[in-house]
Amino acid sequence: MSSVESTTESNDQGEPTALVVGASGIAGSALVDKLTSEGWQVLAMSRSAGQPRRNVRYVQADLSSPQSVAEALAPELPTHVFFTAWARQDTEEENIRVNAAMLRNLLAALENKQVAHVALMTGLKHYLGPFEAYAAGEMADTPFHEEEPRLPVRNFYYAQEDELWSAAATQGFTWSVHRAHTVIGHAIGNAMNMGLTIAAQASLCKAAGRPFIFPGSETQWNGLTDMTDAGLLADHMLWAATTPAGADEAFNIVNGDIFRWRWMWPRLAAYFDVEPQGYLDEPRPLEGQMAGTEQLWHQLAETEGLAESRLDRVASWWHTDGDLGRNIEVVTDMSKSRVAGFTGYRRTLDSFTDLFDRYRADNLIP
Repeated sequence: MSSVESTTESNDQGEPTALVVGASGIAGSALVDKLTSEGWQVLAMSRSAGQPRRNVRYVQADLSSPQSVAEALAPELPTHVFFTAWARQDTEEENIRVNAAMLRNLLAALENKQVAHVALMTGLKHYLGPFEAYAAGEMADTPFHEEEPRLPVRNFYYAQEDELWSAAATQGFTWSVHRAHTVIGHAIGNAMNMGLTIAAQASLCKAAGRPFIFPGSETQWNGLTDMTDAGLLADHMLWAATTPAGADEAFNIVNGDIFRWRWMWPRLAAYFDVEPQGYLDEPRPLEGQMAGTEQLWHQLAETEGLAESRLDRVASWWHTDGDLGRNIEVVTDMSKSRVAGFTGYRRTLDSFTDLFDRYRADNLIP
């Protein structure tokens, strides 16, 4: 069964209301922050309710169940929808089946709701291919542009886009797709959180008196790259949802700066007061480097009063290894958004350090 936990009075019918799907994740939580700061009423959908806050009502639903989603949304009248949820599966075929169904179930439940716009978050695997065929075939040249054709491989991002376009054609809403690159933001328990993963790595290295070792490839160490701040992604999704130039378009979204990890890594090390060590001879993945550190993290949590004592709720070694282990340059073009009028920008070093400051304030890292 689905349930709705109310922290504010119900909105009047017709009042602009945002439904944020995946509201407890990196992108979703940033969207909730952005929307409430702009005065929106927000329906925050996830499997569990969050802390009570002004202008937010928590909608609990299992996206894999059409009945659960329909029951949860039956009394609601969202005008704008922001879909940031996904469920990782063992194979890409399962990713396609599960994640396309999640979006399909949601859109079916909204069929008679007069939704104005649906914004879908995806990512650069649109250009790189799924995990099973990651950067394995012939890809477009960098920087990636939105008009590049799809790769000749099965990809759950493509399946989600197809679901979105099909529903838009029959239900009459406008849509936007937002292709982000390695989103960092404030969330815990997320499977794809490089920001908190690097913070955990550095904290463990400092506690153990170990060097802060770059885990990735020579290409990533020396080559150019970019990233996406969750706050900027939220700005971008709201812009597209409320601007005619953003309607019925797919956009890349990155911070706007570029950097090399050989420049960034020593600066992150300086923040944590640890000794940086760069690429040497071969990648040194975090899954190997940080194996067996669960007890050390538990001790840190006890001595430092940290909010989370389970390391697997803080660090996602596998995802950061995947991003930093690539043997190709990954740089994204933002011209389409700029020409359409979006001028948001973040300096990635500031995104990291501001995020680390927030983690410390919330006792997530020592």
